[in-house]
Amino acid sequence: MNDFVTTNTENPSISRLRDRIARSWDGLSRAERAVCRVLSSTSAERLLYASAADLGEMSKTSNASVVRTLQTLGYSGLSELKQEIAAPLTSQVAPDVRLRQRIEHLGRDIDRVQQEIWSEAQALIEHARTLNADATLSSAVNLLVHARTVSCYGLGASKVAAEHLAVRLGRTGLTTRHLSADGFMLADELLHLGAGDAVVVFAPGRMTRDIEAILEQAHLVGAQVILVTDHLHERLSQPVDVVIQAPHTPTGLTSESLTGLLVGDILVQGITVVGPDAALQSSHTLNDIRSRLGY
Repeated sequence: MNDFVTTNTENPSISRLRDRIARSWDGLSRAERAVCRVLSSTSAERLLYASAADLGEMSKTSNASVVRTLQTLGYSGLSELKQEIAAPLTSQVAPDVRLRQRIEHLGRDIDRVQQEIWSEAQALIEHARTLNADATLSSAVNLLVHARTVSCYGLGASKVAAEHLAVRLGRTGLTTRHLSADGFMLADELLHLGAGDAVVVFAPGRMTRDIEAILEQAHLVGAQVILVTDHLHERLSQPVDVVIQAPHTPTGLTSESLTGLLVGDILVQGITVVGPDAALQSSHTLNDIRSRLGY
């Protein structure tokens, strides 16, 4: 099979992909081998933007054959492969270069833009669904329901997901706050964190001093931590209580906070099911206050 393996191995995920193909080659069907030839000879940048339908057309198979081949190779699907490919590109390729690649890939056809974004969003949502077991989400809901106070923090664009969750949790009757400060002022917001509290941290993949400080302080005072992340949990020095995986956009086409927002919605609905009376009472009080405000 050496005849179709190229020498471009700068992206480690491509090397790992080719290793998987080599190990599985003898047991692959004709269609799977055709898909593998395309996968192994296509650049990391091109794979990043390719859909299963694109790869099916390139291999003269089908999008179903592409998905089956990736699963045979040990991936959950194309989205997982893209996540692995994107990780080194994010740190090695300048943002303006990635933007130029997106522009060149999408062109000026609004129909294609719409199709690509809907397709990526659908793939990310499906990937997130397969990554998170019901037991993991149930543990997170149970932790939040019994917390004295819930603090939500989001890094960068994930701040949107953190604020969204803080507002919605408050409407279920939980005492909740959004940690909106960074740097020096973050210390003030962590000052009253204590035992019995919970912290939800949205951090796709980058470890910062602020996140380290939050995790360290939670550990020191005995607060529990839920981490919503793409792959940051693989590099933590402090243990967390629950890890919920929220795969990050591999291309930049969709919002960084897309799956994080949906994770928040799942947690909120789970809490509402567990404690409907508190949620209903909170909703009644909220609507009463709104009516007195003229809304």
